[in-house]
Parts: sequence; C-alpha cells; structure tokens
Amino acid sequence: MKQSGGYKTKQKEKIMQYLTAHEGQHVTAQELSRHLEAEGTPVGTATIYRQLDALVTDGILRKYTIDSRSCACYEYLPLSAECKRHFHLKCMECEQLFHVTCEHLDGIEAHLLEHHGFQIDQSKTVLYGLCKACREKQK
Repeated sequence: MKQSGGYKTKQKEKIMQYLTAHEGQHVTAQELSRHLEAEGTPVGTATIYRQLDALVTDGILRKYTIDSRSCACYEYLPLSAECKRHFHLKCMECEQLFHVTCEHLDGIEAHLLEHHGFQIDQSKTVLYGLCKACREKQK
C-alpha cells in the first residue's frame, strides 16, 4: 500500500485503516476524528486534514467539496481500480451523497457537449434534491 509522506506513523496507519475499511463510501475528517478518538487513538484535526490532503495529492483519495457550507468528504480509491465516471446526487434532507451511473444522464452530458460546446466534469457535478427515503418520510 502506498503511504503518503516520508515516514510511517501510527496515526497515518490508523487513518489508512479507517479509509480502506470504508472503501467506496464518503467520509469526512470529523467522522474519522470521532472514530480515532473512540478507538483510543485521538489525532488532532490539523494532522487529519494534513494527512487527507497528502493522500489526495498522492491520488489515494478523491476529495469532494459540495458547497461552501458543507464539510469536504473523501473517498478511498484502491490502487488497482480507476475512478469510475458518474454523477453525484446529494439529498438536501439527509445529506447523503449518491454515485449514479445512468445512460440518461450521459445523454445530457453528450447533448451539452455537442450542442453547447460545454464539457461536464462529472467528478464535480452534483445534482441536489430529495432521495427516495426522505421523500417517503415527508408523505
């Protein structure tokens, strides 16, 4: 496993263990901090952000910044897999972020490129709305 930075520390190791255990999920620095504290290995917030930023730079994590009010979230990218192209749907109620691969959305992307000369960066594209579970709660 590729390690960011020049040397391996217990803190780096614990952070990587958490990230690999949550592969395919979006995690925040706050969730990681709470986990490490509950596990008896508290790590300062600045250290966590420094490690996460280094892992993003190394291509081990992908960072998602949804808006200026929300905390960034991170996704572990296994070295053996490429990040798949997909759109992101963010529920405004529960704040869950969904990865969606859909031929209809790909059609919108193709239309915008062909007819408007605009190429979408799917890694930064977020559509906001309400997920099925939250809509059902509101009924």
